[in-house]
Amino acid sequence: MDALLKGEQAVLGAVLLDPAELDRLSWLMPADFYRPVHQALFAAMRTINARERPTREADGTVPMSWLTGTVAEAGRHVRGLSASYAHTLIAACPRPQNAPVYGRMVLEGSIHRTVTEHAIRLEHVARVDAEQQQVDGVLHHADVLADVLSDLASRWGTEPRPLAPPSTAAGLAQPTPMPVVPAQTEDEQFLLAVLVSQPSAMAEVYDWLRPGDFAEPGNGQVYRCLGALHHRGEPIDEVTALWEVQRRGLLADGTLSQEHLDRVFGGPGAGSAEWLGDRVIRSSVVRTAAGAATTIRGLAENEAMAPGRLIGQALHALGSLDEVRARWRTANNRLSPGAEKAGPPEPSAPAARVHAALARSSPRPATAKGVPSAAPLARSGTASPRRTSPSPHHRSVQ
Repeated sequence: MDALLKGEQAVLGAVLLDPAELDRLSWLMPADFYRPVHQALFAAMRTINARERPTREADGTVPMSWLTGTVAEAGRHVRGLSASYAHTLIAACPRPQNAPVYGRMVLEGSIHRTVTEHAIRLEHVARVDAEQQQVDGVLHHADVLADVLSDLASRWGTEPRPLAPPSTAAGLAQPTPMPVVPAQTEDEQFLLAVLVSQPSAMAEVYDWLRPGDFAEPGNGQVYRCLGALHHRGEPIDEVTALWEVQRRGLLADGTLSQEHLDRVFGGPGAGSAEWLGDRVIRSSVVRTAAGAATTIRGLAENEAMAPGRLIGQALHALGSLDEVRARWRTANNRLSPGAEKAGPPEPSAPAARVHAALARSSPRPATAKGVPSAAPLARSGTASPRRTSPSPHHRSVQ
């Protein structure tokens, strides 16, 4: 026995028995019903009630014209509807005064179906955009899904706010990552080769590109190492990059292989880091949207999930897309008029960074009779970049 079907029949039977119940169901829409015949009947009830305002007779019964008129109006939109089905609906309603409760059952089923449909649509668009290296379509459908969730929250009577899922969520399918296409891997390796070959290239992408934006985890780990060198003010080249990889144990634990590093460090190293970084973060936007859509779809297909929790956790899943989208917009708005008015950025000082790195690498002079020698020149006077407190987005790269 389908409880949702019984709920739809019960709410329609309650309204057939008492048209005044429609006033307590103003938040219920015809599209909330699953069966097309029920959609047509509820729409017909709303139309006739708005036009005629039928009421019960003195003996408590409703006029026969209310039933026949509803069936006739609905029959204009669906086929096979007969007056006998109206009596079936009346018999399916235990108590007409419980119409709002039956209506909430219908709305709950509608919320699960609606969220599932929009999540599937977002998944499909993400896969299409991944092939075309586009993000506009996936961002548009993500915004549509967010608006739908906010509207459903308002109708359900809850606040549309993100709700983190419990850490011990059982039975929840993990998002299946999108397959990595060869073009994405090539873009990432070309970018890493440029970052290693061109001393100033890292500054072009460091503020908005993150290791998690790389589709290939190994490439993301190499970028993390380069970001750590840049953050500490140390020079970036093949030798320092390889040393950082080895210090982090990425070769020993099998995260990276020498063959992988040879492909990265042996790349052409020619090109624009900004352009390649934009392609990498575009792919990250699409993959993040696809992952959020898969998560939301799994939530919506869980019939045991309460509507309020479903909406809150779906909004939380979209939060990861908001973060990467904000960074993508930062990457594409660097030359906006507002940025130009803010004044020129502080000039970079690669020589100072190299000097600080060399000072840290130099051994301290020997001490005499326990008296410590003077601190190296790079640590006296003006503070080196190493001592400057990094901003939050700088910390996240390491």
